[in-house]
Parts: sequence; structure tokens; C-alpha cells
Amino acid sequence: MTNPAAPTARTARLALVGDRSPEVASHTRVPLLLDALAERDRLVLDAYWIPSEEAGDEDAVRGFDAVWVLPGSPYRSEAGVLAAIRTARVAGIPFLGTCGGFQHALLEYARHVCGLTRVAHAENDPGAEDPLIEPLACSLVGHESVVLIEPGSLAQSVIGSERTVERYFCAYGPSRHLDTLRTHGLRFSGHDEDGNVRVAELPGHPFFLATLFQPELSGDGARPHPVVRAMARAAVEHAAGQPVTGTAGA
Repeated sequence: MTNPAAPTARTARLALVGDRSPEVASHTRVPLLLDALAERDRLVLDAYWIPSEEAGDEDAVRGFDAVWVLPGSPYRSEAGVLAAIRTARVAGIPFLGTCGGFQHALLEYARHVCGLTRVAHAENDPGAEDPLIEPLACSLVGHESVVLIEPGSLAQSVIGSERTVERYFCAYGPSRHLDTLRTHGLRFSGHDEDGNVRVAELPGHPFFLATLFQPELSGDGARPHPVVRAMARAAVEHAAGQPVTGTAGA
């Protein structure tokens, strides 16, 4: 018999940061993933879209159990996206950034942790003197490519392998100041076969993972990618007040 005095478990709340559009494949995939997470993995998330212009509000993502910055750049408000990422990073809220979310996670870290206040994203500021994110030598729009994952990393524990093939839909990536970001604590835990950075994480944070590839586009959405499952599990654990393990489970 259920104890009527027992506290009711709180449903984990997920902030989806980005400018929602039916033209962005990642955005249309999210409802399928949320359904699959609930049905297959019993990871129930109460998701809310937060447009980039609203993400800069002081309390925009506070109170959420995870923040996912989705693709769809250039965002209408770069400042709003960076503010949401910073809140998740500083407040210890589980964070996932994919494609544009990955790019802006590096930009936020460079500006606010490394003191590289003048670095820019070339898509947002084509004339920038110090672009951290620049056009890729070879566009990855619509491509699949091998990603090599560092052993012992959060990414490796989540994906369960040191080699994976992932799907991209992007034309920009990090180009400079990477050693400075490493020195200040950011870990680059995934690279392509030419050594280009494809995954970043933040040791010491409950769950902070960013990928240039788009795990949300894996398969048909019926079986969420391990990275998406890991973010969902981190959110549920955060809501329950449990320590975040960083692993996706079975």
C-alpha cells in the first residue's frame, strides 16, 4: 500500500535552448526522443523550449534539471545562449550541447573562464579578428565520420566505446586557443581521425558534455543515442537529488 505521507517524486525538467523551427531536423526529432526515453528507458522529462532571446534572463534555466543547447545557429541571440550555458556550468546543472551547442559551449568557456574576451564565432561575426569557431576546411553537412574517444573520459563511459561513427550537419568548428582551453580545465575527449576536436567535457562538473556531431539524429529516434540517454539520466538524478553518475545505463 502506498504511504500517503510519502513525498511524490518530482519529474525532471529539461530546458531546450534554441530557436525552435520545423526546418531544423534536430528540433523535429526531440518529441520522438522524449517519447522513446520515457517508454524504453523510463526516463521521463518535462521539456520546455526556451528561445535564445529569452535564455539570457537571469533565471531562464535556473530550476531546470538539465540544459540542452540544440543546433540551429546562428541563434537569434548569441548572448542568450551563452548566458544559459554559463548558468548550467556555474550552477552544476547537467548540460548537453550538440553542434551549435558545442560551438557555443567552447565560446562561453573561452570568454568567461580563460579570459579570451575577444574571441568570436565566425558565423555570427564573419569579420572577427580572433575567431574561436571558424568554417571547417571540409563541411560536415550531411556527413557521417569516425570519432575516436579518449579512454577514461565521460564520453567513453557514456558511449561505451573508444571508436564510434556519428552524424553531422555543421560547417563550423574550433580552430585556435585549444591549448588555452585545456590549460583552464576543459577536456577534449573526442577527435576525428585527423585529430580535430569533436567532443568536449568538463571534469568536476556533475554532467557537462558537448559534441560537434548530432546524437539526436542517430537512427530513426526510436532508440535514443547513448549521449541523449546519459543527459536524460543525469536530469532525472538531479531532480531526485541524487549524485549524477554520468553513465547512460542499459
